Amino acid sequence: MRRVLLVGGLLLSTTAHALANQEWNFRVYLDDREIGTHVFRVLESEGERRVESDARFTVKILFFDAYTYSHRAHERWRGECLVMLDATTDDNGERLRVHGARDRSGFNLEATRSQAELPACVMPFAYWNPAMLQQSRLLNVQTGDLLNVRVEALGEETIPVRGVPTLARRYALHTPKFRIDVWYVTNWQWVQLESTTESGKRLRYEIR
Repeated sequence: MRRVLLVGGLLLSTTAHALANQEWNFRVYLDDREIGTHVFRVLESEGERRVESDARFTVKILFFDAYTYSHRAHERWRGECLVMLDATTDDNGERLRVHGARDRSGFNLEATRSQAELPACVMPFAYWNPAMLQQSRLLNVQTGDLLNVRVEALGEETIPVRGVPTLARRYALHTPKFRIDVWYVTNWQWVQLESTTESGKRLRYEIR
């Protein structure tokens, strides 16, 4: 099955199969210091897509753990819609839980900070899925917030991918709370992410 994407005025064609049974394994940097990893796994089976996300960061100062972060999420998708979510986060001691499931009335979400009934077809910040770039709202699976998003195409640039200079397309995701930039290479493979923390430091993902 093929699907057509209109992103930044450019008409593109991709195959749904291209997303099946893949893994994205990233090194994570804070400014120029490596602080951890974030791994995404996607498995398609019997008409459903199962996604696992596992992030672990540690920032050390003088050999002490000044900041620790861990996040795990399990998702089930049908087509481009989320049907189940279970995510847990430990943000330097602050524990967050987000659980949601779709039923006949919509997507029912329970989070540590809130409860909500969302539209039946909702998509999280699924950077690995280029269909995300067509969305006007995306779900933050750490907090349970459904955020308005504006996607800006920033053109092509050459970046190092596994040590090799590679031409990539860059997009900025603007939300009321933050901006995230993502890079894709041939066949819409996600290879890099960058954002700015609340303290002004640069958070960067590089594919391994």
